[in-house]
Amino acid sequence: MARLTRAESQARTREQLVSTAKRQFLRAGYAATSLEKVAEEAGYSKGAVYSNFRNKNELCLAVLDDIHEQQTTMLTEAITGAADLESMLTAFQAWSERSIGDEAWTALEVEFATNARHDAEVRHQLALRSKAIRDTIAGILTAHAGHLGLTLPMSAEDTATALLSLGIGLGVQRAVDPGVSAVVLTDVIRLFAGR
Repeated sequence: MARLTRAESQARTREQLVSTAKRQFLRAGYAATSLEKVAEEAGYSKGAVYSNFRNKNELCLAVLDDIHEQQTTMLTEAITGAADLESMLTAFQAWSERSIGDEAWTALEVEFATNARHDAEVRHQLALRSKAIRDTIAGILTAHAGHLGLTLPMSAEDTATALLSLGIGLGVQRAVDPGVSAVVLTDVIRLFAGR
């Protein structure tokens, strides 16, 4: 077996730290998770954490990036290949019921955003990530609206903002009361599509 290069070794360490931090943040929350606990569970020194991340905020941003990428991939895979709007909405609904309102993920997002309110740099980083998510949604909307012959009731960017905002609010409600159905988001998409 070939030895890892320094860059490969560092990438592996970073990946393991993010994976461990993700488990801890989702299990215990942002405040209760320390860099020491992450390092210990991952089998590294605290110095290894600091050689990859400046602080806990940067590590949490990396964890949220990982979660967002995973959810985007799951959503894209779910709706790709849908022949028509109804089959796409059925796939979207299934993803929504599984993902929107996941208690641990939702709590981490809310706790971290609330914690970051006094840190201009973290707020800036969260804003950049939020814009990237909105841009992804707008891209999906534009591609599928064209493919399905739909006209959006407002710009793709505004529609994406509305849907993301509704999804976030719905996620918080579902985290508190899992009995709340995610179907409302799918129904709003139907309204936007004129169905």
